[in-house]
Amino acid sequence: FIDRHKFELPRGTPVIVQAERGRDLGVILFPVREGYLAPDRRYPLEILKKASEDDLRVLEENRQLEEEALVQCRELVWFRGLDMKLVDAEYQWDRTKLTFYFTSEHRVDFRELVKDLASTFRTRIELRQIGVRDEAKMMGGYGPCGQKLCCSRFLTRFEPVSTQFAKDQNLSVNPSKLSGVCGRLMCCLVYEEELYKKLNRSYPLPGDIVEMNDGKAVVEQVSYFADRITLRYQEDGKGKVLSLAEFKRNRKGGRDFLEKWKK
Repeated sequence: FIDRHKFELPRGTPVIVQAERGRDLGVILFPVREGYLAPDRRYPLEILKKASEDDLRVLEENRQLEEEALVQCRELVWFRGLDMKLVDAEYQWDRTKLTFYFTSEHRVDFRELVKDLASTFRTRIELRQIGVRDEAKMMGGYGPCGQKLCCSRFLTRFEPVSTQFAKDQNLSVNPSKLSGVCGRLMCCLVYEEELYKKLNRSYPLPGDIVEMNDGKAVVEQVSYFADRITLRYQEDGKGKVLSLAEFKRNRKGGRDFLEKWKK
């Protein structure tokens, strides 16, 4: 949004903004540089004014109306026999549009439902199908870490996550432990994936058979952050714990990185 009036509003300030049709209420997250245009916008939308107490009171009234609208919409969904789960309802600040968010495993023909809703609420109706991750983002909650869900706090888009990420990070591929409240793999698996990929190129993998200067050994365990590689020698079954530098130096054909300084 552009600040044509040069309000110089600090972060966290509630403002009335121009919407696609009508007006809406938002909060300043960070100042946008002049001339910036979001990639999904053909023309810039404008900050119209700082929100007053009366404007905020309208927002509170909208929240109550949204709860009532959600109840009424659920009754109409049941009446129409539609296979859809309503998640939330959201009024535009000026009440010129009412949006209902829902999840469904199938495509839903909701044309008749839209007519019912339009005649009931006398405003523009939008039904938007969302995924289970979007549902978790909207509803909020807490993850296994005890923190508020990342998606409801700061994530703006969802990166694809696969079980390969868990394997790269030496985690047990147990869906019940790797899944978030949405039932999908946790988004936080992405955060350290690049680091683990880099470490995996430097460290041996558990189960690898390596040729050391004092015999063949099996890599039993690798701890990246402790810089510890645990080996079990095949000949006598004895174990040995080495750092990455020691492992490279004692590996058959390896070279002591201090060798050139010893001459």
